[in-house]
Amino acid sequence: MDPQAFIRLSIGSLGLRIPGTPLTAAKSDIHAFSSSCVCEIRLRGFPVQTTPIPLISSPETNPDSHSIASSFYIEESDLKAMLAPGCFYTSHACLEIVVFTVWKGFHCGVGIKRQQIGTFKLEVGPEWGQGKPVILYNGWIGIGKNRKDSGKPGAELHLRVKLDPDPRYVFQFEDNTKLSPQIVQLQGTIKQPIFSCKFSQDRVSQVDPLSTFWASSGDGVYQDMERRERKGWKVKIHDLSSSAVAAAFITTPFVPSAGCDWVAKSNPGAWLIVRSDACQPESWQPWGKLEAWRARGIRDYVCCHFHLLSEGQEGDGLLMSEILMNAEKGGEFFIDTDRQVREAEAEAEAAAAATPVPSPQSSGDFAALSPVVGGFVVSCRVQGEGKCSKPLVQLAMRHVTCVEDAAIFMALAAAVDLSIEACRPFRRKIRRGTIHSR
Repeated sequence: MDPQAFIRLSIGSLGLRIPGTPLTAAKSDIHAFSSSCVCEIRLRGFPVQTTPIPLISSPETNPDSHSIASSFYIEESDLKAMLAPGCFYTSHACLEIVVFTVWKGFHCGVGIKRQQIGTFKLEVGPEWGQGKPVILYNGWIGIGKNRKDSGKPGAELHLRVKLDPDPRYVFQFEDNTKLSPQIVQLQGTIKQPIFSCKFSQDRVSQVDPLSTFWASSGDGVYQDMERRERKGWKVKIHDLSSSAVAAAFITTPFVPSAGCDWVAKSNPGAWLIVRSDACQPESWQPWGKLEAWRARGIRDYVCCHFHLLSEGQEGDGLLMSEILMNAEKGGEFFIDTDRQVREAEAEAEAAAAATPVPSPQSSGDFAALSPVVGGFVVSCRVQGEGKCSKPLVQLAMRHVTCVEDAAIFMALAAAVDLSIEACRPFRRKIRRGTIHSR
């Protein structure tokens, strides 16, 4: 398998010095300076990222050189677009960091006010595409507005901007997961078959090795079961020799919670992700657990929690990802510690502002995952309910030592995709004659 070239642009070691500015009482009607300052990090073609900047009071102190505040993952086509001036651009794209002071609770504790301090710009250049680690900037730089006119020292920003190669394998399911599609590796316009997946919706056969993980659900007729529960779903991933190398199957049925017709957080459905045991043919080892449920608000979301299990473990393991995906439009499931730390912080701010967007209620502490997974691991884009999804999967090359490693992530992607449908609202039973009574 040949990977595609990606680069990781990381911005970290952020700090701000404002010489001669006290950290309290900037204006008479503002009771306190903000808890910190914030910056907007902008790069053409990517969503704006917002992150706090700690204030540095001592001239001798420098921020943590290993901290990462923001990351962008750039593929070859993105870089070409940034290096080629468009009809509305006169120069190459720039990395732009705009710094603001923020005051909260002004005017009797109502509202948020911010004021721009200054801007740091770094032009995108040919060195971005050389595929080598490069430190583009590291140290302090003055960004204060009108610092020359006033004769006073302006604000100074400390940052470290670095490029690292981050090659990825890119895979795509060629059809809806329920149709047992082939999985191909994408290399530009070339599609290379690499896996096949087999979906089944029946109860697990007693001769199937996966039956050792399956708890018997008792007797009953299966044909009407879909109206009140979704279970027995299973996806096996096969390599080119038709050997099953990974699988995902429902262990906790997706059932409507009491008083509603959807899968709620109080009783989520769950998948067990397993991989084949190289030492024992036809046997499986638990690898991960995916829980999913539906959150209802202004929009409906499907919430996914993924835990990585230690060898032989089947209970709760290490939390690796908490994702909200739009039930109608779909979204992206990912494991990326840098991004999760950033989004957990944004989620905490949103919760403080009492936004109506449902939250998976993350602990916000993903820092412990960094030594385990190290930044980006995998992403999977899926469509919303009722649409042909064809999941698109990107997988960091450093996490793949053999084809079987990639297969386990395909099983996880299949489970994420199927969870969108498994979490759709259940149909209520319609009494006879109701349809014709209108």
